[in-house]
Amino acid sequence: MKPQPRKRVSAGVLSTGTEEQAFAEVVEMIQASRGQAMAAVNTALVDLYWRIGEYVSNKLETATWGEGVVETLSQYIARRHPGLRGFTRANLFRMRQFYETYRGDEKVAALLRQLPWTHHMAVLGRCKRVEEREFYLRLAVQGRWSSRELERQLRAALFERAVLDPPKVSAALTQSHPEAQGVFRDAYLVEFLELPEGHREADLHKSLLENLRRFMTELGPDFCFIGSEVPVQVGTRDFALDLLFFHRGLRCLVAIELKIDEFQPEYLGKLEFYLEALDRDVRKPHEEPSIGMLLCTSRNNDVVEYALSRAASPALIAEYRTQLPDKKLLQAKLHEFYALTEMASLEGEESS
Repeated sequence: MKPQPRKRVSAGVLSTGTEEQAFAEVVEMIQASRGQAMAAVNTALVDLYWRIGEYVSNKLETATWGEGVVETLSQYIARRHPGLRGFTRANLFRMRQFYETYRGDEKVAALLRQLPWTHHMAVLGRCKRVEEREFYLRLAVQGRWSSRELERQLRAALFERAVLDPPKVSAALTQSHPEAQGVFRDAYLVEFLELPEGHREADLHKSLLENLRRFMTELGPDFCFIGSEVPVQVGTRDFALDLLFFHRGLRCLVAIELKIDEFQPEYLGKLEFYLEALDRDVRKPHEEPSIGMLLCTSRNNDVVEYALSRAASPALIAEYRTQLPDKKLLQAKLHEFYALTEMASLEGEESS
């Protein structure tokens, strides 16, 4: 009896779903390896620039070199090693600035090698204060910001807004989630929605869903999207919650209600109603109490304070803004804020 010939699988045709799964695993390994390789290259590059910056700084500080020698060094590299690009006079001085800015700063040491060089150049070029640089470095690492997103947040004066305008939250939110102050913001920028004048709530809702990835980046790290117009049933009545998220760090549901006008006190009552329904019928036993956010176009701070002072639920009231703020104005206010803070501190020391 002659042996039967083995069946051959045509090139490019998967014989089984098992093979397709195996091939997908190989592709996943390749992509993971590429990501690791890029991260390793970035770490090595930042480390190299740190060491060059340290070397140049030491030479200049000990007067071994004058600044003209740095120009000579850049010319030497360009002439003798034309394949080594990026070591111009300006870039060598940026490496020196990078080293001198962060040397001895143990708080940010672990962050430096987690970000690309372009991120560091953006932060060094725009941030003057120690705490401002640390603020952006930490958020960029946590949120895995691209250089484009980092530039956007720098233009949007996120640091100035965080210092000058902390989020407006209820006492219940502070008690149940003490760390929430560092998670939420007073205002969220959604200029990328390109909303028209006189837009409706449906326009805002639809555009947020169409730009969900960018909106979640604006919300901050650890937010996970659950659903839109989430059904909430109480008794025989049906309701719909605009947006529902879960925050991994706070370990709780976050409900967001959208309003296209100024905050009204009655809005808070409806939000608290939704939070009660979520906690009774949706929240898991291991999760913390749900948080509610009202996202409005504007609000009167006195009205907000009165409304939140008696609020029994973890809630906050924030604005959404469709245009970037005036960064220079915010920087001037921040300078005044720090001056007043320093003056108050000195007066306190004198009185003691």
